[in-house]
Amino acid sequence: MENNFERPRPTFPKRAVVTGGMPYGNKHLHFGHVAIMLRADTIARFLRDRIGSENVIFVSGTDCYGSTATEGYRKAKANGQIPANMSLQDFIYSNHIHQKQTFEMFEIKHNLFGASAFEPMKSVHEEMSALFINTLHKHGMLSKRSSYQFFDKKLGVLLNGRQVIGRCPIEGCQSEKGYADECDLGHQYLPMDLIDPVSALSGEKPELRKVENWYFDLDRCLDEMKTWLSDVEKRSDTPIFMTREIKEFLKAPEVYVKKEYLPKLSTLELPKHELVEKNGPSVTLIFEKLADREKACEIFAQNGIHYRTGKTLVPFRLTGNDPWGVPCPTIDGLEGQTFYVWPESLWAPISLTKAYLLSIGKPENEWEKFWKSEDAEIYQIMGEDNLSFYGPAQQAMWLHMQKGAVKYPPKDGEFKLSKLVPIKHLLFLNKKASSSGTIKAPMGRDFLNYYTPEQLRMHFLGMNLSNNNVNFMPKPLNPDAKPDEADPALKEGNLLTNVYNRILRTFFYSTQNHFNGKVPEAEISEEIIAKCKKACLDYERFMFDKKLHQVVNVVDVFVRDINKMWVKEIGSCDEEGLKKLTANTLQLIKTANLLLHPMAPSGTENVADFLGFDKQKAFSWDYAFEKFTQIKPEPEIKFLAEKQDFFRKHPSQLASE
Repeated sequence: MENNFERPRPTFPKRAVVTGGMPYGNKHLHFGHVAIMLRADTIARFLRDRIGSENVIFVSGTDCYGSTATEGYRKAKANGQIPANMSLQDFIYSNHIHQKQTFEMFEIKHNLFGASAFEPMKSVHEEMSALFINTLHKHGMLSKRSSYQFFDKKLGVLLNGRQVIGRCPIEGCQSEKGYADECDLGHQYLPMDLIDPVSALSGEKPELRKVENWYFDLDRCLDEMKTWLSDVEKRSDTPIFMTREIKEFLKAPEVYVKKEYLPKLSTLELPKHELVEKNGPSVTLIFEKLADREKACEIFAQNGIHYRTGKTLVPFRLTGNDPWGVPCPTIDGLEGQTFYVWPESLWAPISLTKAYLLSIGKPENEWEKFWKSEDAEIYQIMGEDNLSFYGPAQQAMWLHMQKGAVKYPPKDGEFKLSKLVPIKHLLFLNKKASSSGTIKAPMGRDFLNYYTPEQLRMHFLGMNLSNNNVNFMPKPLNPDAKPDEADPALKEGNLLTNVYNRILRTFFYSTQNHFNGKVPEAEISEEIIAKCKKACLDYERFMFDKKLHQVVNVVDVFVRDINKMWVKEIGSCDEEGLKKLTANTLQLIKTANLLLHPMAPSGTENVADFLGFDKQKAFSWDYAFEKFTQIKPEPEIKFLAEKQDFFRKHPSQLASE
């Protein structure tokens, strides 16, 4: 297809992988999980239309391992939520199936939604995990570190991850819970820095004991990460908040101490540092090296000085001793370990990609065409809380998987760095809700009692989560909603159930009544062709930038303009004028249906079927700027019965009308 447009069009890759994060295996999916995956699904569906479905792999799966899973299992058993004889594996597998079915109910179409502890992913993931740690060790980027781990004296067991609960020590952190070495917002810190730790198993205060683990030397990657972020910052599709938040982790190691401790500080022999005193209750101590800050923190603790640490790059733990985990190969005599759940979840999409390609008969190394090619792109959609992992930790590890000296950007044949697509928080009734927080998030399936999947897809996609926290205010679940006020959650969906439905039904009835169910031959006006091209170009640019709320806005304006044109012209048409109006309207419908396809797949595919479109062409961008005659081999359209809808309202909405 020749490009005759004045403005440059964005360049899309030849192949793409899309991921939407991996929900933990200890639970069902709340509405936030669904909202994130809907965005990933929409991007994947657009890319399938744009570059060919065979060139796009959309993967995700259940994150099965780690203390999050085992602690969820323990609680579910203790609370009588599962049978007493249910095994941990059966508990997680049942949640995996439930998650998979939930996504399917929202018309989310993965190539593979797998599970890290179950085939076809399990064996591939174990091999990929061994590849990563062995390669990073070979390249001199691992350190065997003696670190502190919490130990429950009452029960006589080492505690992992979420088996310890306290408060995050990171300055300014708003998390509700801090765990052993990370909080529920993803901030990592040393176990000794956790404030007021309590064992989730016994309720007792645990003690710290030294254990050995492998760590990736992330703190050595500061300059590389600054180079990467500087490049990413220049791209049009990079959210401002993303670079701002990642920059917080690229600062020198800092500690914040209350000014009341200044007299005591002056008596201590601390590693080399700069003391900065500003307005406020605390002073800042800036260290050159992370090891110096760690030493200072030990001195503070020994002398009863309370402190909080700032964000910085710290060694990224790769292994642990949780028996429920991906087994880690023995390296330098350190044996019997498993992978810490966060790093193995970072390369899990690679495992999923390989597992999917093997399942459809592709060669062993086919995955490399998607993860190690300059022609490919990896889109990772996630909540902003996970930026510290998918940002510095993942990108640095990928760079250090290179065969020779590290180069940025990576050359062809090396691991491609991901295109990160973070979104802000989705609030519920003006409050932040989550699985682990004080305010529990409603389950995703619950909303299907009040809305259709396509209504919810349109509403979530219409939210400006690329830039802002957005409030989800479904009227049926809002105790403060007034009976006569409109439901905010139906705003975008009404474009389908009201406006687009009306256009389609009017077009079908008019064509059936005036032209015996055949589209008349008539010249499509240049104005209409130009209008369709502009909508496609605007839409394409916003899709490239992942500004999905702008994508919805483009379609909203375009569809409403079709309705306005029909209403304006239908009353004054003679027979020739009606022929031209019908042809022009079908050209506009062809474009609207293509643009709506990633957002409302089943409805638009039904429209294409009734119109007699060649579906392969109707949803291919190779035909985006062609006339409808190029995708419609015959003039006939299917008969549309009276009051038949392409986009139906939920039965509960019909009952209230």
